[in-house]
Amino acid sequence: MKVLQRNGQIIEGNFEEKEVREAFWHTSAHVLAQAVKRLYPETKCAIGPAIENGFYYDFDFGFPFTEENLADVEREMRKIVKESFALTAFEVARKDAAAYMRERGESYKLEMIENLPEEESISFYRQGDYEEFCAGPHITNTSLIKAFKLLSVAGAYWRGDEKNKMLTRIYGISFPKAAELDAYLAMLEEAKARDHRKLGKELGLFTIMEEGPGFPFFLPKGMILKNLLIDYWREVHEREGYMEISTPVILNRELWETSGHWDHYRENMYTTVIDGEDYAIKPMNCPGGMLVYKMAPRSYRELPMRLGELGLVHRHEKSGQLHGLMRVRCFTQDDAHIFMTEEQIEGEIQNVARLIDEFYTKFGFTYYVELSTKPENSIGSEEEWELATAALENAIKGMGIPYTVNEGDGAFYGPKLDFHLKDSIGRTWQCGTIQLDFQLPQRFDAEYTGADGEKHRPIMIHRVVFGSIERFIGILIEHYAGKFPVWLSPVQVKVLPVSDKYLPYGEKVMAELKSRNIRAELDGRNEKLGYKIREARLEKVPYMLIVGEKEQENGTVTVRCRDAEDGKQDLGEMGVEEFVNRM
Repeated sequence: MKVLQRNGQIIEGNFEEKEVREAFWHTSAHVLAQAVKRLYPETKCAIGPAIENGFYYDFDFGFPFTEENLADVEREMRKIVKESFALTAFEVARKDAAAYMRERGESYKLEMIENLPEEESISFYRQGDYEEFCAGPHITNTSLIKAFKLLSVAGAYWRGDEKNKMLTRIYGISFPKAAELDAYLAMLEEAKARDHRKLGKELGLFTIMEEGPGFPFFLPKGMILKNLLIDYWREVHEREGYMEISTPVILNRELWETSGHWDHYRENMYTTVIDGEDYAIKPMNCPGGMLVYKMAPRSYRELPMRLGELGLVHRHEKSGQLHGLMRVRCFTQDDAHIFMTEEQIEGEIQNVARLIDEFYTKFGFTYYVELSTKPENSIGSEEEWELATAALENAIKGMGIPYTVNEGDGAFYGPKLDFHLKDSIGRTWQCGTIQLDFQLPQRFDAEYTGADGEKHRPIMIHRVVFGSIERFIGILIEHYAGKFPVWLSPVQVKVLPVSDKYLPYGEKVMAELKSRNIRAELDGRNEKLGYKIREARLEKVPYMLIVGEKEQENGTVTVRCRDAEDGKQDLGEMGVEEFVNRM
């Protein structure tokens, strides 16, 4: 596929490459805008970028645009694709570009031009009768967009500011082949069936109350699941030499000024006043971990020092961004902060990468790694950033793990390796991260005494594996479609008496299971067996133990599996001891 750059250069690539895919979706957004302007000439265009999955465009329609209007826009887009417009790039003088937008009443485009850095000329792209100022790149012809679908309509504030006007955002997806679109739409349907918000409610795992938007409530079964993950986390981290700590949820402003969060992250922090002094509820655990390190003089013999923390953090997210457990305002971050010497950097990065691999493999995920480099909003010298970035790159190369570079997406204090896991229906989620930080030890004046008897500055790794335990649970619910593996299932076994007559025997079986640490429930309701089985399957319980006259006489149970259909998955009659051993 050919991609047209701003300077007129054309490069070749395929849709699987990120840059080509983004150019393809960006051009699709321009086709959407061209169709809208044809149908509704008075509409004002705002922005239309490619996003992780597809594209969107923000419009000021001046009338109530709804999803019912999407079919008309799609028909016009098909016409534009069939008209096979070649895209051309050209430069326009800044003052002429502003005059062009002013003349057409495109106030949002005019505002963007006026806010651009001082430049003599601005790049435009043209396709047929439609022109838009844009940095590109784009594919070379609209006819390459063989299949597309407009997915939804939503509201979006101009520039994301609640004080600005609410615009209409149209989301879409497009592909070079119809089969790819069909597969994507099928995946979306599957994702709806797996929606963790729906399953979380049905399975009694968690809820979000209107009294606390973005603050999840975990229910008894959800707490079992959460604690199982925490137990596994603790088991592995104890084995790997981490020491667990817990730091306060609220700390004073001076700490957050020292860490840099007050200047660089203030808009996402909740604050309060205590005894006339400003405090903040922690959005991150790292400054607290730094204070623990500084409690006592440290020697090189203590390094690397690995401090783990399951810390409850709070971040102010806009209400429109909240989404079940995936985007919340309060969550448990499975942090660890590793303090080390420069010589230990590569080995510690690789140790963390191996630990992350072990975790994700445990849950059946595959993943890819992204190296995120220095952002515009950063602290520290160029030399430190180059050293930190090279250290991450050398460590991951040394393990033979492939990676891609995500320019400018590092944390404000250092570059990072992000681990994007892929779930059972092909979606990717960014969870684990390894961030290398030269800055915080400097800002907190952290030291250790080296073998030479001199004071040295430690280097710090920030890392998470789950990322957010709440979000990871949301991902697991959708990955497994609520059918957790036996070790993670909040209820592993349902005991189903055929009638009230066999309830005492069912209670005896339950007691035996619980004595063997099996998470079991007894369905003692006066309902037909078929109804109880259907209920247990809807609750995604892995095993159902049926107890009736035969089982009571033989001291056995009849085992039925969660996915049993037409008896094919029934394990038959066996003793409780044999069943427990098979589990």
